[in-house]
Amino acid sequence: MSVQAVSSLGRCTHAIVRGIPDSLSQQALRMEDAGDVDTARARREHELYIRVLKDKLGLQVIELEADDSMPDAPFVEDVAVVLNETALVTRPGAPSRRKEVEAVKKALQDLQMNVVEMTDENATLDGGDVLFTGREFFVGLSKRTNQRGAEILADTFKDYAVSTVPVSDYLHLKSLCSMAGPNLIVIGSSEAAQKALKTMQQMSDHRYDKLTVPDDAAANCVYLNVPGKGHVLLHRAPEEFPESVKVFEKLKEHMLIPVANSELSKVDGCLTCCSLLINKSPNL
Repeated sequence: MSVQAVSSLGRCTHAIVRGIPDSLSQQALRMEDAGDVDTARARREHELYIRVLKDKLGLQVIELEADDSMPDAPFVEDVAVVLNETALVTRPGAPSRRKEVEAVKKALQDLQMNVVEMTDENATLDGGDVLFTGREFFVGLSKRTNQRGAEILADTFKDYAVSTVPVSDYLHLKSLCSMAGPNLIVIGSSEAAQKALKTMQQMSDHRYDKLTVPDDAAANCVYLNVPGKGHVLLHRAPEEFPESVKVFEKLKEHMLIPVANSELSKVDGCLTCCSLLINKSPNL
């Protein structure tokens, strides 16, 4: 395990995002009915998220157009797993989402990434089930991701250990956890979240620090390591999860950026779901 990989966790030059279609409010997949999505508000929240990446953090943001025939397409994280110069284009677990990969694949090719496609028809993998710690991968085995998908991920990123974690009550592994720094896992407090954490701890020969938040949904954050700004964490807004935000405020070394996600969360959208983060090394 190279030190370079751990130190490069969160390093990012580009982000791919995708607009919110009118169809999302009625047709996006959801685990349970969490109320009607206010599309105008969802777009305002999404726009603010993009502005943080672009204006506050200086990333080059590639904005793909919304498409009404793909209501779940704003959740670009699910359709690729990107590490260094390699992008594994996934085979999403929901058949209705498989055509989302085309536009993302083209954007990755335009960035001259080494694109690997998951063509095995027995494999499914959603990027929301993939937690990369900087040292290794944990892959949630969920309704959307299976063992074969995890095996293809392991074949694609051979330098890293890949361990699988059963996920039952939630859509994805990252519905209840994420990275908040090179050695720091944010985890929710529910029994399901704590069980997933225990599995990860048992699978790994590395000891991670953990930050436990009272709300599982708040455990999904976007960690970035930005030159000149250091550790940056996008987390859910205080009006959504005040108790969890108090826990984040203990991270004195981080630049904390609260981002509201009240509308997309109604269709199981987390903060990490809405961008595909890419670290392009400068062409020499």
